[in-house]
Amino acid sequence: MATNYATAELAKVAANAFLALKPSYINAAGEMCEQAGADVLELSQALGHDARIGRRYLQAGVGFGGGCLPKGLRSFRTQAQELGVESLDELLSLVDGINADARYRAAEAAARMCGGQVAGRRITVLGAAIKPHTDDTRDSPALDMALQLAAEGAEVTVSDPQAGGEAWLAHPPQLIFHPDAMEALRGAEPTMLLTEWPEFRALDPADAAAVVARPAMLDGRNALDAASWRAAGWDYRGIGKGTGQLIGAARAAV
Repeated sequence: MATNYATAELAKVAANAFLALKPSYINAAGEMCEQAGADVLELSQALGHDARIGRRYLQAGVGFGGGCLPKGLRSFRTQAQELGVESLDELLSLVDGINADARYRAAEAAARMCGGQVAGRRITVLGAAIKPHTDDTRDSPALDMALQLAAEGAEVTVSDPQAGGEAWLAHPPQLIFHPDAMEALRGAEPTMLLTEWPEFRALDPADAAAVVARPAMLDGRNALDAASWRAAGWDYRGIGKGTGQLIGAARAAV
């Protein structure tokens, strides 16, 4: 399409900012699921059946990173501020804040799995890239959380099939990197899955349980088969899967 310069300039950042709304929305809904006793995966599926909403970008987890969505979101917000469009500025600020909070909440969940204290604990982070099949670690939620836990005194080991080298070059003193996931798991208490690589999804939970210090898994991408991991003795916890009071007396069809 042909358009004027101002529209063309805004098109890309407006698209990225709009896409950023969906993961932040479902993460906020996931927090409600945790309190209500609901399952954010089933909620996402229900929403995705509505053709006006769709399923893409509607996965709860530890939030988005990379060089597109965050940059587009913040660029669009900056322009809204400069032009005095307060409603858009406030909306995008909320979206950005929800995304940042998703990382903080996941790190706090890992701390709770350690009894509230991560200092001196060995934590394994599976994933460094912003998504599978890339070595892109720009604004990586996985690395952000790994560094946060390391700053609190944890011994954090990170494994990633492609992005380990990039991550090591950026953060060699704070984190330990191991290319082999099973070796990275050795002695872990707990483990955090933060990038849903096929290699990590294919891990055998029984084999993994044999090498960790404590079989505790925080699935930050809701990518693993919870039943299989629990059957192998793991304390498995996903994102947005509540244990609170159920809304209503029975499970109902939507």
